[in-house]
Amino acid sequence: MPLVDMPLSKLTSYEGCNPRPDDFDVYWREALEEMRSIDPRMELVPADYQMPFAECYHLYFTGVNGARIHAKYARPKTSTGPHPAVLQFHGYKGCSGDWSEIMLYPAMGYSIAWLDVRGQGGLSEDTGGVIGNTHRGHIIRGLYDQDPHKLFFRHVFLDTAQLAGIVMSFDEVDENRVGATGWSQGGALTIACAALEPRIRKAATVYPFLSDYKRVWDMDLCENEYIELKTFFRYFDPQHEREEEFFTRLGYIDIQHLASRIRADVLAGVGLQDIICPPSAQFAALNKIRTNVKLEIFPDFGHESLPGMGDKIVRFLSEL
Repeated sequence: MPLVDMPLSKLTSYEGCNPRPDDFDVYWREALEEMRSIDPRMELVPADYQMPFAECYHLYFTGVNGARIHAKYARPKTSTGPHPAVLQFHGYKGCSGDWSEIMLYPAMGYSIAWLDVRGQGGLSEDTGGVIGNTHRGHIIRGLYDQDPHKLFFRHVFLDTAQLAGIVMSFDEVDENRVGATGWSQGGALTIACAALEPRIRKAATVYPFLSDYKRVWDMDLCENEYIELKTFFRYFDPQHEREEEFFTRLGYIDIQHLASRIRADVLAGVGLQDIICPPSAQFAALNKIRTNVKLEIFPDFGHESLPGMGDKIVRFLSEL
């Protein structure tokens, strides 16, 4: 098997290289306090799409920085009591997709909420307010500013935790039986959500993005979804005089530094030929999770459909 990264024996012990800011824990404690202080003004608007077994709604709430956030929400029409729920997160620059893609869960007796990441392809609002690139630039949004509280993915990570808390508050949902899942950016948000909302019981992540940025840079893989790192240095630090500072600031939104907070059982899918989210960057986060992690390794696959992985995720979440 050709290698694009470390051999698996080294991947499973790799601890990452992107710096962790000294005040990381304070940063996220204050961020969560800010999130909890917001009146979410949650509303459910019936959707045009309905099914005989499911009620479908547009869920809106106000997140940090005043943004109005949207998620698709579907729940079973009949339920004998509080039931499990799943939170789903989409890939980079995408959106929550078609209603039909999530109908399996209400058919199983679960509720499901599918977040639209702010500023990407769905209905969530991006309130902006920073210097620098905003086209294909969400990783670096707010990076130039001295205030790390303006980092775009700080707000998105908080959106996931806020959505989790809202869904857990619904009468029909058992707050102790909630899971999260996603691929790529969605896999990163699954890890962030489970880290920031410790009541998440199961987290299924596939080739998670937004991890160990310095490793991606050192591997010269800042193409595709990570190309904005190269864009940032070309525009804002062409001689790399502040490289360490900028990678340290990215550490605030590096999921590897959040991963140890997870209390959920984790299912993780990794393709060892992935050159978009390299395996070592993924393992930097997965190796820091202290709970049970079940790895599903696909030696000959990259950042693509992983055969059978969707079924494995459904079986895993059916244990809720």
